[in-house]
Amino acid sequence: MKRRFWLVGALALLLGANVSAQDATALKYGATITAEDLERHLRYIASEELQGRDTGAEGQKKAAEYLKAHFQDLGLTGPVNGDYYQVFDLAAVSYPEVTFQLGREKLEANKDFIFIGDGDMRRAQRADLVFLGEATEGNLSKVDVNGKLVGLWAIGARAQNVVKDVMDAGALGIVITTMEDQANFDRLASRYRSLSTSGRLGFEQATKQEPIFLVSATQMARIFDVPMEILKEAARNNPESINAKKVSYQVKKNKRIVSTENVLGYLEGTDKKDEVLVISAHYDHVAPNADGSVNYGADDNGSGTVAVMEIAEAFAMAAKDGIRPRRSILFIALTAEEKGLLGSQYYVENPIFPLENTVNNFNIDMLGRIDYEYQDVENPNYLYAIGSDMLSSHLKIILDYNNITYTGLTLDYRYDAPDDPNRFYYRSDHYNFAKYNIPSIFFFSGLHDDYHTPADTVDKIEFPLMTTRARLIFHLSWDIANREHRTPVDGTNTRGER
Repeated sequence: MKRRFWLVGALALLLGANVSAQDATALKYGATITAEDLERHLRYIASEELQGRDTGAEGQKKAAEYLKAHFQDLGLTGPVNGDYYQVFDLAAVSYPEVTFQLGREKLEANKDFIFIGDGDMRRAQRADLVFLGEATEGNLSKVDVNGKLVGLWAIGARAQNVVKDVMDAGALGIVITTMEDQANFDRLASRYRSLSTSGRLGFEQATKQEPIFLVSATQMARIFDVPMEILKEAARNNPESINAKKVSYQVKKNKRIVSTENVLGYLEGTDKKDEVLVISAHYDHVAPNADGSVNYGADDNGSGTVAVMEIAEAFAMAAKDGIRPRRSILFIALTAEEKGLLGSQYYVENPIFPLENTVNNFNIDMLGRIDYEYQDVENPNYLYAIGSDMLSSHLKIILDYNNITYTGLTLDYRYDAPDDPNRFYYRSDHYNFAKYNIPSIFFFSGLHDDYHTPADTVDKIEFPLMTTRARLIFHLSWDIANREHRTPVDGTNTRGER
């Protein structure tokens, strides 16, 4: 209780806010966000008909139509030359034939290894496979990687960085392990099997001859024919002690173009209309599994999608009653998040409104469940807020104030820790806005066993709790959209690249 009184005092001093009273108008429109409406929308967004809303698939298109119709019905403007769709193309790249042979033994793709690189080869390539272990300067001085395929032990390291370092040193390609747990590798391999025909989506790029093969730690030890513990020790101190192997490999590549779209609805403000608050959630999910089962994506991220719909409706109802926000608000349902935050990347690289006029991004990704950390807590009324004080010291204070004033959730900031092993700060669409120094918050209710499985269904959603969470984001947005000054950028984005 003492902390709350201290916080209220700090808010009054820092922001000159009247912290003693709720805004009756904000309460009125916040109350229009209801569990019944959230569930009604979600039962369609996460339905069998939409088949998981995979980027570019028919289900994603149907979801986009539903969102567009909702924004139209609310009277929001289509800001993309009068339209609600921001359309762009992605390339679906597949590798119908990837071989990796150790001596005379052929390893099986998406079982013994996963191909995560790029390449297109007319004939099989032969090479020496050397073990580098950890990609340190010391190890690189001990092992000649030039013109070789290189075994990397990258558990606990940023794989992108170490791969680049080794390729820059002249390697032909990489065999890498990033996880010791075989079960995690097997789940990932199953996911890649389901992608083997549809392909990986990304922005179109020229082909790079960078064959990169992901293997489990167990498989890495088997390839080099040494016990696991010896390989782990060699990875740190003496990689040259591990004998090289003769391997051959080949990669054949196919590419097709996939069209997809962000869905945007715009509410123009009044005296500060040139300044824009962006409220976002990704509405895509993932394709059906190889066995035909559907990944419904009710929590990930049907929950965030319908929360944006309801928050948009609350603001639109106020506008119809003659109460418009001072700043403009852009509601964005983003596509292709599951493919690498591609919808938000496309928006920030092709913004409809200047990024320098974009005051904040509030991004909602998984709002509807109770996670591992809170599942046994007596009162699990919590919400994770990630990145709130990264770029603006004021933003977290304003969030705390609105929570104290209106919703009383436990706001959990644990994932702001720079050493968060989950790296959640990098894993949703707010990240692309934050890269451009736009103070952003990622609202998140945490992981659960049904994440990215067919069991992520509407019946598991905690609708009363989700309603409170959505109302908090509405009240924060109402406050930000109407206050005199935009949140100052007085911090530095110290997290770097994904």
